[in-house]
Amino acid sequence: MARGSAKDESPGSQVQIAAMIFAVLLLDPDLAIAEANPAAENLLGRSSNRLLGLHLAEVIDFGAIEDRLEVGDQQLLARGIAVAVGEDRMRLNLTVSPLASHPGWRVMTLSDGTRDDTISELGDEGAIGAPAVLAHEIKNPLAAIRGAGQLLARKLDEKDRPLATMISNEVDRIARLVDRMQKLGSNTPDPVEGFNLHEAIRHAMATVRASAPEYIAFVEEFDPSLPAVLASRDALEQVLINLLSNACDALAAQVHPSRDKAQVMVKTRFVSGLAMSAIRLGRSIRVPIEITVSDNGPGVEPKLVDHMFDPFVTDKKGGQGLGLALVKKLVTDMDGRIAYHRDDRAGGTHFRINLPVAK
Repeated sequence: MARGSAKDESPGSQVQIAAMIFAVLLLDPDLAIAEANPAAENLLGRSSNRLLGLHLAEVIDFGAIEDRLEVGDQQLLARGIAVAVGEDRMRLNLTVSPLASHPGWRVMTLSDGTRDDTISELGDEGAIGAPAVLAHEIKNPLAAIRGAGQLLARKLDEKDRPLATMISNEVDRIARLVDRMQKLGSNTPDPVEGFNLHEAIRHAMATVRASAPEYIAFVEEFDPSLPAVLASRDALEQVLINLLSNACDALAAQVHPSRDKAQVMVKTRFVSGLAMSAIRLGRSIRVPIEITVSDNGPGVEPKLVDHMFDPFVTDKKGGQGLGLALVKKLVTDMDGRIAYHRDDRAGGTHFRINLPVAK
């Protein structure tokens, strides 16, 4: 009797879909949104009442694959595709399943396509670990080269010592690069705890300000009522230092007239209702603490925008392309998200970070 009762009370399809951590959209033959589950509301930043009836293209810009969505009877599976949702650019995994019983109708699922436990940014689930393997193989010979350079410096004449010093300096530079590669390939995130967000931000700003050009103004626009953030303070400060340093580099590269108004701003606010699907944890996580690092520099080259968080992608002369890849990994390890937005009309570049609240 008990088993029969449990079977009679098993959850229906609507309850199951509502509980999914993947975004689910029901699309009619005209690609208008007919239904949206709570995860879709969180991902797209709109309630179902505001989504229903809208054409899919009004909500998500799928770029190059948009034409394939017009084919109503075609199944589709895509991973890590670059899309735009409002001002935010993101990578999503996507499936489209036609409903044989209702010609033209489709069910679409969307999930975060940038997290390590779904698919890596490189399109190969093992590729993100390659920098760590390579780093391990490089470190031992580097130590030997450095030791040999120091030994040579003691034996060389004064006039030849700069060459030995150059060897040591270059080895140190490569070692620092290797350290960053190891962090990028690490599968062990730093432990998180609750702390005062603004203290961490001010510490990062002070670090960057000490070496930044004097003409760059640093501006704070903080919400003093924010609760404690749940994150790794060291990791968050590293993220902020990287973003602030990039902003200063972009401003310093401009010609003189624009330097008169060079500005880097950090803004914090609470965004209620914002959540993301955390596949690693098997549930949806609310990420209402928002930090925006902005500057009035030229922004990222448009051709690099969709790949800016990939390893070894950079528009900096002499850059290594690991800074933003590390930023993305550190934010992801803290169960947060990061998005880039360029406001060409106002001339602003914005990196927006969202993190959980400490319980």
